[in-house]
Amino acid sequence: MAYFSAEEVRDEEGRQYHIGLAPGEVASNILLVGDPARAKRVAGLMEEVKIERSNREYLTFTGIWQGLEVSVMATGMGCDNMEIAIIELSQVVENPVFIRAGSCGGLQENMNLGELVISTGAVRMEDVSTYFVPSGYPALAHHEVILALIQATKDLGYHPFHVGLTATGASFYGAQGRTAAGWKPLNPGVTEVLQSIGVKNFEMESSTLFTLATLRGYRAGTICAIYANRPKNEFISPELKSKAELHCIETALKAFQILEKMDSQRKDFPYWLPFG
Repeated sequence: MAYFSAEEVRDEEGRQYHIGLAPGEVASNILLVGDPARAKRVAGLMEEVKIERSNREYLTFTGIWQGLEVSVMATGMGCDNMEIAIIELSQVVENPVFIRAGSCGGLQENMNLGELVISTGAVRMEDVSTYFVPSGYPALAHHEVILALIQATKDLGYHPFHVGLTATGASFYGAQGRTAAGWKPLNPGVTEVLQSIGVKNFEMESSTLFTLATLRGYRAGTICAIYANRPKNEFISPELKSKAELHCIETALKAFQILEKMDSQRKDFPYWLPFG
């Protein structure tokens, strides 16, 4: 396989260097997950899997779910992996819609393990996005994706759920104020600060996803299942984790259906309006 540019590394078919995908192999509805086991779980919900591709840490399935063409990609953890995924996916499919279905730590006392959190935007506590935009640039989820995720969660009856700001850290331990095995972070009180200013949850990918999507005019959003409650120092059980993960996946997939309906309702108008 030959590559011809050090800037945009793809072969003569347009197959991307890291994700191993070419035009025609990815749906416009793209579900992003970190864990490859979660991607396999999504594929198991599809009526038909048309494409399966594994390259480096990126595992992708494209298929049909309830009549809708969807791709799911496992990106691994962190904003650096997310950057590669978004930039390379944008070169193999036109006008993608990205929804991240992930896990997170809840930052508020009233956020229980297993509940879902829909991000309206992300505090950029990572440096990948700073290579594209200045520090004051907001990382915002697309409003239509937020609404679709809220509607999907309501329709599926996954209550209670939470909507609000997310914090995206550069790592799992130090960036999120964890002291583990003698490793002491410089800012152990970061979760208390975020809690005090109303941030809902902590994770590791969304601010880069939102920033890159906004720069290209793509729609993107995030829904996460709460695996940890940081103020209470609680962590989810295996049984509840499996249930919460499925709820998160199902909500994201249903949101794609709702977005398709919103697109049909808007017709030629550039914005979706709730009352036509």
